[in-house]
Amino acid sequence: MLSARSSDSQPAAHDLVYRALRSRIMHGEMAPGQALTLRGIGKEFDVSMTPAREAVRRLVAEGALFLSSSGRVSTPELSNDRIEELAALRALLEVELASRALPRAHMALIDRLQSINMTVAEMVTKRDAVGYIRSNLEFHRTLYLRAQAPAMLAIVETVWLQLGPTMRALYGRLRRTEPPHYHKLIIAALKAGDEPGLRLAVRSDVTQGLRMLVS
Repeated sequence: MLSARSSDSQPAAHDLVYRALRSRIMHGEMAPGQALTLRGIGKEFDVSMTPAREAVRRLVAEGALFLSSSGRVSTPELSNDRIEELAALRALLEVELASRALPRAHMALIDRLQSINMTVAEMVTKRDAVGYIRSNLEFHRTLYLRAQAPAMLAIVETVWLQLGPTMRALYGRLRRTEPPHYHKLIIAALKAGDEPGLRLAVRSDVTQGLRMLVS
């Protein structure tokens, strides 16, 4: 439980709730279509209805939560068209971020990506879906931070946020037994300074799984 009431300011309270819920949704801790209530959020985080409502409002605005005409709040259940749209956004933006990161891809970064990829492999072995999604996104975020393009990365994280519950569903369908093959290709391209190879590996990595959902 977050001790949000220990803060002297209401904005700090709703920000704590917002960040905690955002992390859960992005990392697949919540299933597609899972309902939330302001009362339940307030009870869990020990806050009043006002910060709970503000946190939900922000997440609805980001597309992380869906608000129905009847007032029901839930995680989104994405249509095939929506999945394809978000996959296309990932392919466009993440390829560009990787390309911009390449000139700054020193060995310390490559070593860090290899270490994260070992964690990805460990999560796969454990069949830990949330751990897998979390470490997989950490792999991509670590690379993209080197692009020094914060506005572009912020948009990508919003896409990840909208896809979180769907990625959890995809993980269950894949029944993956080994870490993503394309991560190794990404690392190899970074080592070689191979921009075309890097762009292809990133594009393949971020779209291959999502295509399975709409096939």
